[in-house]
Amino acid sequence: MNKNKAQFLNEPSFSDGVQSADTGIRSDHVREHNFSMRPVFGVDRQILMLLLKTMGNPPVRFLLWNGEEVSGGADAPIAQVFVADRTALLRLVVNPDLHFGDCYSSGRVDVDGDLVEFLEAVYRASAAVPAGSLLQRLISRTGDARPNTPAGSRDNIHRHYDIGNDFYRLWLDEQMVYTCAYFKDSGATLEQAQVAKMDHVCRKLRLQAGETVVEAGCGWGSLARHMARHYGVKVKAYNISHEQVVYAREMAKADGLEGHVEYIEDDYRNISGDFDAFVSVGMLEHVGADHYRELGDVVHRCLRDSGRGLIHSIGRNRAKPMNAWIEKRIFPGAYPPTLAEMMQILEPWEYSVLDVENLRLHYARTLEHWLWRFEKVSDRVAAMFDESFVRAWRLYLAGSIAAFRVSDMQLFQVVFAPRNNNDIPWTREHVYVPELPGG
Repeated sequence: MNKNKAQFLNEPSFSDGVQSADTGIRSDHVREHNFSMRPVFGVDRQILMLLLKTMGNPPVRFLLWNGEEVSGGADAPIAQVFVADRTALLRLVVNPDLHFGDCYSSGRVDVDGDLVEFLEAVYRASAAVPAGSLLQRLISRTGDARPNTPAGSRDNIHRHYDIGNDFYRLWLDEQMVYTCAYFKDSGATLEQAQVAKMDHVCRKLRLQAGETVVEAGCGWGSLARHMARHYGVKVKAYNISHEQVVYAREMAKADGLEGHVEYIEDDYRNISGDFDAFVSVGMLEHVGADHYRELGDVVHRCLRDSGRGLIHSIGRNRAKPMNAWIEKRIFPGAYPPTLAEMMQILEPWEYSVLDVENLRLHYARTLEHWLWRFEKVSDRVAAMFDESFVRAWRLYLAGSIAAFRVSDMQLFQVVFAPRNNNDIPWTREHVYVPELPGG
């Protein structure tokens, strides 16, 4: 039996979300904290009340470094936030979006209670702060996003995806799919849901044996291999992550698909050739809105008049910067677009949008599986890196679950075609017929 599969054989179904007993990030009692003799002054309490107001007064209680508790007035707080020192408190007020993540990662801030539920409560409360107010501007503060020029994109991708295949192999599915899965039923395993996602994409594109496909941003190459193996197409897949391309080529060789899948270590802007289908799953978040016209030019250059295209991307309900901490520490250069912004890729070339689907809750479920798996191997991750790295990624995964459950984060799949292409389906029946090749 595959070692990775055996490791997660008893993975729960997550029918009701992340279960506290499984993740190990919930505590039903207050943890033991190292309190200090440093006093808490009146100005500290005032700063903390300003912080609570900035957050929209979520139902949480703060525990300060000397053991003093301060609450925003909630009768039954859902979590307690421990602040280890005055400097950490000041940083939370100055820029909560950035410094909460840094302070949590270092252990100077901790959460007693369910981390996902805590973040959900904070997101709900913060959303109620009037847009445009001083408090809202404080919440939304961020630094300048890193550029997504060819050189900048390569550096950004290196800092996230090239931190090690061994790390991602610990908690992703067997095929190393690092994008939103598709859960046709609540009891599906992560492996089943990732295969279902790849089939979902292929069916939307109506791939036929003998066709050619170009993939912009291919991760560890699972979708390209799935398309070639189950749908009989030839695929050219572009990626600027060296670690991922090396792995993808090794897997294609092991699967006997070398003549059907070509992995090219190059920027999407350099795609060339003519193809029946264009697909991009999980790359647009790294393109940057100021480069959407360039991506549209690439699609127009390579997609035949009879072709079809699909872009799968994390998105937002309204345009705003990426969370400052995630952009700085986890996903440099990332920007999730709105649907309107995505149209900047297609409208200049008058592409017809054929279908839009939002898989927001599917991504929340995917992240629940990832977090559960991550917690199971957190000791091994700490040995690879350190405890602050573990806490940072725990916060990133938990925060992403909360954002897809209750915030404005979305997952869009947009299907399109050249405007004169009338070879389009009358219904969506082709997406759900189980007898198709990959079913």
